[in-house]
Amino acid sequence: MAIPPTYKYLPPHLADRLDGISVGVRLPLPGGTQGQHRSRHHGSSVEFADYRAYAPGDPIHRIDWSVYARSDRYLVRRFEDETRLRVHILIDTSESMSFKTSGPCSKLEHASYLAAGLMYILVKQGDTVGLNGFAEKLDGGFPSAGSYEGLRPMLRGLERLTAKGGGAVDRILHEFADTDRPRGLVVVISDFLQDAEAIVAGVRHLIHAGHQAMLLHVLDRAEMTLPFDGVVEINEMETGKRVIVEIDEFRSAYVREVQRHIEAMRSGCANAPAGYHLADTSIPVDQAIRSGMAWV
Repeated sequence: MAIPPTYKYLPPHLADRLDGISVGVRLPLPGGTQGQHRSRHHGSSVEFADYRAYAPGDPIHRIDWSVYARSDRYLVRRFEDETRLRVHILIDTSESMSFKTSGPCSKLEHASYLAAGLMYILVKQGDTVGLNGFAEKLDGGFPSAGSYEGLRPMLRGLERLTAKGGGAVDRILHEFADTDRPRGLVVVISDFLQDAEAIVAGVRHLIHAGHQAMLLHVLDRAEMTLPFDGVVEINEMETGKRVIVEIDEFRSAYVREVQRHIEAMRSGCANAPAGYHLADTSIPVDQAIRSGMAWV
């Protein structure tokens, strides 16, 4: 089933460019339904396990036609060495995500394109995905879906997200890790404008709880290079604090600090271990997703 041309963050041209891209994980994850990822609960041989009801998007060749002839029911064969990957996408909606200068869209818009692209790829390859926004707390979100029909409300939900409020990435990660959600891959899309050590502690909590984690670090290039001149007023978006600075005197120290933070995030994730990818808003979404195929 084709995605209609009515979704802001998954226009047809983007969906076309995402065809052929797949998302996988380094380590086996627990699971119970069909997909393309190896499960830690089954052996290496391709052995028949059981049946489940056919769902839109399942490969037609998996239908057991002999069972259909006897029961008039569409049932899909499930094999023991395969499992459907469960993915939870958490997208930062704090006020700082509204920032935009050099890129074609704000950080929240870029994050929404990334989320939509990943959800489309995951559903297309037979996995399940759920979505939550967060600032200082998780929103109600959307339950996991494994079909294009189930993806539609999430794509609409992305269009309703607005950037407001303070950020609390570390607290959200701890909160999510403490829930009883099925274990899977947690994809966090944020600008991570908090202490790197605190965020990585939250990532480790996710992993200790049985999840895998992938962090997409969304930044506007101006945040990394500070390409301004003269005296400017800097507004801290989440606290409202305003500071007047002479950019030329401030730039070198600022750029060093931003790079230090990025490296702390990168190395902290590598040690956790978790996937990490810096997503510059000036880079096309399909290119960002394709170049990040080694995220997890």
